[in-house]
Amino acid sequence: MQNDAVAASFGKDSRRCRASSSPIILHSLYVMNLRESMQAILATESKAIAEIPYTEGYDKAVQLIVEHVAGRGGKLVTSGMGKAGQIALNIATTFSSTGIPAVNLHPSEAQHGDLGVLQPNDVMLLVSNSGRTREIIDLVELARNLYADIPLIVISGNAESPLAKLADASLVTAAAPEVCPLGLTPTTSTTMMTVIGDILVVNVMNETGFTRADYAKRHHGGYLGTKSRR
Repeated sequence: MQNDAVAASFGKDSRRCRASSSPIILHSLYVMNLRESMQAILATESKAIAEIPYTEGYDKAVQLIVEHVAGRGGKLVTSGMGKAGQIALNIATTFSSTGIPAVNLHPSEAQHGDLGVLQPNDVMLLVSNSGRTREIIDLVELARNLYADIPLIVISGNAESPLAKLADASLVTAAAPEVCPLGLTPTTSTTMMTVIGDILVVNVMNETGFTRADYAKRHHGGYLGTKSRR
């Protein structure tokens, strides 16, 4: 029964699978299918990354971070909900290790006092694939009630979304389809969001002249800490 169930997942090869109960044959077919799936996923996500559109929003985003954080002593505050929130956290920690003080603010916790982390001269970087995440839209309203002019950088998959329209700098992923077979699980979208974060980090490093010695002062432990001090 188990062999029949596995074989059925290979379509035209299913009858050949049923003709033999050999686990070796079944394993070979499974590996071949996984390899093809892997190649298709890599090709799809690579294409999606290559097609992320450049806009002047990138120049504006880098300018805002350099001016407000490096120039005025503010910090970068990132936020997102769900999987996008994990990408926002990763962007914050990467910026912190490269000379830009950054924190991640959970949008729900912001409504219970954590909004107090915001200060004058901060910049917010908000991540939402739909650009319609209710918790993030609420966060914008709360933040601007506290500091009306706080700049907003938004990473989303929809240039016409409510969040994108609120942004001072809108960075769009081009909304490539998810590689998830259901078309639902954040996969391609989170890859593109991560890459956009890397684009911002690297270009801010270039603008601020962040050096290997600067890196070593902030990253003492582990392999990277040792490597940066060589």
